[in-house]
This record gives sequence, C-alpha cells and structure tokens, in this order.
Amino acid sequence: MSVLGVIGGTGVDQLEGLQLVACHQPETPYGAPSRGIQEGSLAGGKVFFLQRHGSPLAIPPHRINYRANLWALKSLGVEDVIAINAVGGISPAMAPGGLVIPDQLIDYTWGREHTVDGGTDGKLMHIDFTEPYDRRLRLSLIAEAEAAGIPHEANAVYGATQGPRLETAAEIRRMARDGCDVVGMTGMPEASLARELGLAYASVCMVVNPAAGLGDQPISLEMMREILEREAGVVRQLLRLVLARQS
Repeated sequence: MSVLGVIGGTGVDQLEGLQLVACHQPETPYGAPSRGIQEGSLAGGKVFFLQRHGSPLAIPPHRINYRANLWALKSLGVEDVIAINAVGGISPAMAPGGLVIPDQLIDYTWGREHTVDGGTDGKLMHIDFTEPYDRRLRLSLIAEAEAAGIPHEANAVYGATQGPRLETAAEIRRMARDGCDVVGMTGMPEASLARELGLAYASVCMVVNPAAGLGDQPISLEMMREILEREAGVVRQLLRLVLARQS
C-alpha cells in the first residue's frame, strides 16, 4: 500500500475529518515547506497533508517553494501525491462547478525554481515527461469518481500560468488554440518535481470560474467562493474513497 500525500490549494486549507497524529517540519536542501505537514488518518488510511499556499499565510503561486514541498513529502515516506488545484475553465466542457482530472499540461510559467538537478554529480536528469501525471494514480481517481457517481472530466490539458495576476482574454484565446482546457497557476513545476523525485503525482482540479473573456462578469474571489466551498467537499469525498480503498 502506497503512502499518500495530499497537497491542498485554494479553498482546501484543511482535510476535514483528518484524525491528526503529528505535524512535521522537515528540513530540506531548499528551505522550509509552505507550512508544517500534517500526518493523520482519514477513512482508515494514512495520509500526509500540506497546504501549498501556507494557510493562514497566502504565499502567491510564483513564490511557493515547490522544491521544498515535494522534497519534504518524500522525506516523510510519501510515494503517491494527489494535488488539488483551483482552475478556470477554457473549453466548453469545463464549466464552473465541475471536477477535472487532467492527463496533460502545458507550462507557461517562468523564473520558478523548477528542478532538483543542480548539475553537481556530472549527470543530467532527463526525466520522461511524456505523460506528466501518473497513469495508475489518475485511473484510481477516475475509477473511484465513476463508482461514486461523482461528475468529472477524465481528460484535460492543464495550462500553468505564472500569476498571481489572472490572464488576459487574448492569452486565454491563445491557450485555447494551444489545446488547453483549464488554466491554473500551481500545476508547475509541482508535477515535474514530483517526477524527478520519483513520486507518483496526479491532480484533481476544481473549476471555479470561466477563464478570462469567457464569462459575463469580472473574475473575483467572491464569485469563486461558493463553488470552492461546494467542490472542496466533493474533493474530500473523493479522497476518502481513495484512502478507504488503500486501507
């Protein structure tokens, strides 16, 4: 049975129902993770939980210490990582209020510390990133969602942008032409760092707003909040199902 780590994003500051055992503050070669990592039991399964934005702080997407976060999880014995992301919907099927389990991504970020390969051992870390999300872990999420009747999209391209500003309408039109279905700010380099560190990684995305230029209202946190609260509950249900299967 694999040890599961969950990375919470916007709207998922805690894992409701987590029976806390310990809180870890691992030291890493890259500094401290976003906050202490909670170890506990949920649905009979062991899980480690990390809020990437550092609740109650609010670390912006481009300043998150992704390397420390993933390294810290691995140091605690985590093998599988499920990342929770709040995203905007680009393609028509990705409507607000839906869950998406992406299978591909396009990286538009820049300037982030994106690798643990420091070039100090004389070997280049050329990872195979053809499938950026772990197939086994993705399929387990999809299977549990289908069995529970949780509506979801099982395939999508996640476009990772720099943030913290939201995108322009023209940028979203370009991303649509590139093939992106959803847009978010925290999907990279989290996914590639997990691959470098040998962690199986999959994402569950909550679509909380239409992407820029695709809705009839300005995008605001207020308009997202109700959807975030509702979909965070659905995500927690899905996590319980995955953990119950593993226990």
